[in-house]
Amino acid sequence: MNLNLRKAVIHNVANDTQDQLEDTIVDAIQSGEEKMLPGLGVLFEVIWNNASENEKKDMLNTLENGLKQ
Repeated sequence: MNLNLRKAVIHNVANDTQDQLEDTIVDAIQSGEEKMLPGLGVLFEVIWNNASENEKKDMLNTLENGLKQ
C-alpha cells in the first residue's frame, strides 16, 4: 500500500476556510487520538515551511515555553 500521507492530508484540507482549519486542529487535539498526530504534523510542516524566520523564532519560543509548563 503506497499512501502519501502528506498529499492526502493537504488534499483533504486544501480548500478549507480558516474556521474549518481551526476546527480540524482543535478536534484533533481534543480527541487525544494518536492517529491524529501525523495529520497535525503535516499541518505544522506546512506552517513551518511558509513561515518567515521571525515567525519560526516565535513558534520556537512558544514551544519552548509550553514545554516548560
